[in-house]
Amino acid sequence: MSASKHIQTILNGMIQSLKSVIPLPMDIKSPSLMVQPFDQKEMGVLIGIIGDIKGRIIIDSTSDCFSSIGATMFGMTLEGEMLESFTGELGNMIAGNLCTTVAGNNLEIDITPPTVIVGTTKLFGFQHAFKLPVVIDGIGDLTIILTIDE
Repeated sequence: MSASKHIQTILNGMIQSLKSVIPLPMDIKSPSLMVQPFDQKEMGVLIGIIGDIKGRIIIDSTSDCFSSIGATMFGMTLEGEMLESFTGELGNMIAGNLCTTVAGNNLEIDITPPTVIVGTTKLFGFQHAFKLPVVIDGIGDLTIILTIDE
């Protein structure tokens, strides 16, 4: 399978995974190419991808957005360390679901444990990146970044 086919499979799998894991109506915009650096504004989670394709998934948003998703999924407001833990686990659920989804398309990937990033930061060091903007109704915006290492 070509690299472009792998990327398309992962982007399509990410869309399915988001819809499967987050039980809220959402509008997933078209993916676009992105150049480095990636500027994170407030909070996110980074998960490595290994296997047939290597790269990273970054899920970026605000603490309010992650907290609202958590409140919807678990019925309680999350803040502080609980919010940070939930953010990592949400990334883990999305990426884990992605692994299962793409396996059905003959793409074998595995993920690394999630790294939660809090605060403003710039991420460098990737060859190619794709941005997938997501608007969750009544909650806020998520930005999914897929970086590909050659």
